[in-house]
Amino acid sequence: MLDFFQNSMLVVGTVIAALLFMKGLNLAWPPEKRRTHNDLIGWQLSILGTTYAVILGFMLYTVWTNFGSAEVNVQQEAGALTNIYSLVEALPEPQRSQLQTMTRSYADAAIHRDWPEMASGRVPNQTLLINLHIWQTLMSVKAASASEQNSVDHAVSELSALTEHRRIRLLQSASSLPAVLWCVLLVGGALTIISCSMFGSESARLHGMQVFAFSLLISLCLAAIADINRPFLGAVRVSDMAFEQAQRYMQVP
Repeated sequence: MLDFFQNSMLVVGTVIAALLFMKGLNLAWPPEKRRTHNDLIGWQLSILGTTYAVILGFMLYTVWTNFGSAEVNVQQEAGALTNIYSLVEALPEPQRSQLQTMTRSYADAAIHRDWPEMASGRVPNQTLLINLHIWQTLMSVKAASASEQNSVDHAVSELSALTEHRRIRLLQSASSLPAVLWCVLLVGGALTIISCSMFGSESARLHGMQVFAFSLLISLCLAAIADINRPFLGAVRVSDMAFEQAQRYMQVP
């Protein structure tokens, strides 16, 4: 949900805080006095690090899978819209022109209303109103031939898919990891960095590099999870390119 600069500052702040904690710990509890406990600390760090790595990898995989599903769903929604535009070509006037105008309006509303509103955490409403008007207009068509009835049936099927994909998009834009899972990620990351800092190394420079690497990797993963967690918010989000392509397809010749 943060932009690139905010994510960068968060990562840098986390790394600096970890290094300052290590330095403060070294002053309060010198490394040479901790070396006798290295076996215990090393065992703890190994178990804790492995457990946290599994949790972190699973969370990252989950949010990335959800992000990919959101991208596919947007493609399917835009595809259903263009299919409706093509199918209503066989319908009589005035419904044909009305429906094609409304499909263009739907794509325009998705780009200029839905995406900015979802990016700010609000629930968009404009495409819902257009969707309802499309349903009303399509249901008012009186088919005069078998081909027209066939076009109506297929258009209804595509409109049902469009409605469903829009509903899924709104659910995906509002869903996020539960607070308890964020607690696990944040507490687990802090405990892993603390355990790494407690190790009694003979080389302060090498120990500092290890703490730097741990904190950098953990903070980068957490920032990635936070961004991908909400597919339509933040620096990394699902684009409206599918609707831009649909809009170009439906342009008046």
